[in-house]
Amino acid sequence: MGARSKARKRAVDFLYEADLLGSDAVTLLASRVGSPDVPPVNDYTVTLVEGVTANRSRIDDLISEHAEGWTLQRMPAVDRAILRLGLYELLWASDVPDAVAIDEAVELAKGLSTDDSPRFVNGVLGRIAVIADQLRAVL
Repeated sequence: MGARSKARKRAVDFLYEADLLGSDAVTLLASRVGSPDVPPVNDYTVTLVEGVTANRSRIDDLISEHAEGWTLQRMPAVDRAILRLGLYELLWASDVPDAVAIDEAVELAKGLSTDDSPRFVNGVLGRIAVIADQLRAVL
């Protein structure tokens, strides 16, 4: 697993935990960075958590619009975290190709969630990728 893939996994861990606790992911991350009890946090993990948190309202709106038949609250928490991270990379991380953002999110779903989650994550992000250029123009 490459450094960025590990950073993504770690970011999902923070996003997931914050979602379950009902807390802010950046605050949670800040409480862990530099702690002797926690392994060092990669800079890209910090970038991802901060980016998702800063754009979370728009990210959640887009996921809700494109997750056919699912509400955010009904999704498994880990799928929400993966979709939020994948969508952030898809629309806001200019150095990550669209296909890479989707593939990495699908791989995270394969390793962390249900058997149906990779297809679900791919479907939601794939629908958004079709209009990604239009969305980026108004972000």
